[in-house]
Amino acid sequence: MRVSVVDIGTNSTRLLIADITAEGDVTEVERLSTVTRLGQGVDAGGALAPEAMDRVFATLLRYRALIDRHDAGARTIAVLTSAVRDATNGAAFTARVHDDFGLDARTISGDEEAQLTFLGATSSRDPSEPSPVAVIDIGGGSTEIVVGERGTVAFHVSTQAGVVRQSERHIHHDPPTGDELIETAEDVRAIFAAGVPGAVRASVQAGVAVAGTATSCAAIAQALEPYDPARVHGYRLAGAECEVILARLASMDEAERRKVPGLHPDRAPTILPGVLMLIEAMRLLCLDDVEVSEHDILRGAALRLAQTPEPEGLPG
Repeated sequence: MRVSVVDIGTNSTRLLIADITAEGDVTEVERLSTVTRLGQGVDAGGALAPEAMDRVFATLLRYRALIDRHDAGARTIAVLTSAVRDATNGAAFTARVHDDFGLDARTISGDEEAQLTFLGATSSRDPSEPSPVAVIDIGGGSTEIVVGERGTVAFHVSTQAGVVRQSERHIHHDPPTGDELIETAEDVRAIFAAGVPGAVRASVQAGVAVAGTATSCAAIAQALEPYDPARVHGYRLAGAECEVILARLASMDEAERRKVPGLHPDRAPTILPGVLMLIEAMRLLCLDDVEVSEHDILRGAALRLAQTPEPEGLPG
């Protein structure tokens, strides 16, 4: 079965077109990611900015053409996450995604986001690996921490910490000042601590990190130029490596960060809060390292869509 999934996040808009067997094996036909920063200004102003929405619409034009070219329109869905959940004009934006681009657009809850992310991140994980496992998904407006084992979620939380949100709250200089980085870390540490109970933290035996911050760190650590998903997926990223990456990037201005091998230039404005969040999440869960995964909410939503009896999208 061929499905297509569009993930409209706070920082990026992504597309996955895939063939999925009855056994749940996934063959990617097309996978793209575009930094669109839909969440620009939402934390402070409460609404999606016109220019941010236009960036997403321009991206969706390209994605819709690919969906049609690959004959992937019979089962397709667009999942909209933190920025749209929080925005006063989020419902109107979702309606335009549905009406203008023919996508089954769903603004999903933080809980559903966490569930789909866990499904995607653990779907092909070796069952003999240590568990319970924590999946850490650092997004633009929220970070999901999901703990479970053998495909079953035992705990999940969607926190109000994301690379766009924390950048706008705390980073006002380029390069950021030491105080700005400390404020960011303290803010994130408090948010994560409030969201994850001590008993859950103590239960975690391993970690999987997904999404742009984690994959960027894995690529930077290996100086990948160009980016190579095969070398990023499954990379064991140590907390000590993240500390080195943070110190290195914090000494650069944005123009210099844009030239760092392994870092997509469009992620340069928000990578520092992302690395701080990954470090704080690993500390919270007492993890020395995490496995970086290319499989995330896109794959989870594709698997769920393929399991749905009728072509009506994800369960409401």
